[in-house]
Amino acid sequence: MKIVITGADGFIGTNLRIRLRELGHSDIVRITRETTSEQLADAVSSGDFIFHLAGVNRPKTEADFLSGNAGFTDRLCTALAASGRSAPVVMSSSTQAALDNPYGRSKLAAEERLRRYGQETGAKVYIFRLTNVFGKWARPNYNSAVATFCHNVTRGLPISVNDPAAALRLVYIDDVVEAFIKCLEMPPPPAEFVDVSPVYETTVGAVSDSIRNFAESRSSLISPPVGVGLIRALYSTYVSYLPAESFAYTVPRYGDQRGTFSEVLKTPDCGQFSYFTAYPGITRGEHYHHTKTEKFIVIRGKARFGFRHIETNERHDIFVQGGEGQIVETVPGWAHDITNVGDDELIVMLWANEIFDRSRPDTIAMKVIA
Repeated sequence: MKIVITGADGFIGTNLRIRLRELGHSDIVRITRETTSEQLADAVSSGDFIFHLAGVNRPKTEADFLSGNAGFTDRLCTALAASGRSAPVVMSSSTQAALDNPYGRSKLAAEERLRRYGQETGAKVYIFRLTNVFGKWARPNYNSAVATFCHNVTRGLPISVNDPAAALRLVYIDDVVEAFIKCLEMPPPPAEFVDVSPVYETTVGAVSDSIRNFAESRSSLISPPVGVGLIRALYSTYVSYLPAESFAYTVPRYGDQRGTFSEVLKTPDCGQFSYFTAYPGITRGEHYHHTKTEKFIVIRGKARFGFRHIETNERHDIFVQGGEGQIVETVPGWAHDITNVGDDELIVMLWANEIFDRSRPDTIAMKVIA
């Protein structure tokens, strides 16, 4: 299948090209601003599917709206009709097409021209009225507030929010690309417009606050819940704007005669991750909890995990060798310790189900071996 993409080097076009390549599509023709009318006609004359993503949204003059949106769409449709084929077309339009402004009118005219092509040739036409697409590789200081916020915050530059309460509707680039490709692989039934989901309903202030929190999490170590929904997509976008010299950062390390300890990551509702080391013969821990629980995994070395029930004095030992992938879990009401019983430095990662609170530590000193 030969796939033609107009606007192939833009934000959406680049993400789409890469995903198509991952799916095994190798015959992709890229139409850009440098493509001549002859090259466009030659490309669409043998194209099996067209993704029409080219457009103008920040022109120098209002006339450029019509030439860049409606005008180029007319050239594309004319070339498609002249080929004698009826290639399906996916078009990225805008919710602005419903508004009476120069950009909106130009996008509406482009939609109408594409529909006419479909009616005249019988080609399937899929029009997406997109709203505020965000994700990796969007241009900052252009048409995406999310891109601008991420670019500035990752570089320590200020961001300006005139009205934090202003409503903002967002769609994520991966969801847009997935919806486009469904039209290629599993064409939806005819409809006036095709939708992308989910559409995230939020505010400018909420988005800017989230992006600032991402930056602050490197010092606070408290990560927001970045695994699902809008925050997941925003965090991925934020990280994609980090300059290469900021890919890594350092967390505090605390050392004494026993070894070192470092908190790595904290979460508001899912506890925290840490690691520690212990020199040969060193015992760490020697306490119990009433409610707090922990999971330990030995990365390197050999450890003995000792347990003693704080009421019955029942004892239990577990020996773990690094690399075995064995998780040892602490149990409320049992004092526990970890001893390096090997010849090398012991390295252990641990997860606690809550962030350590110095005012309520739930950590009571008690030796396992009295």
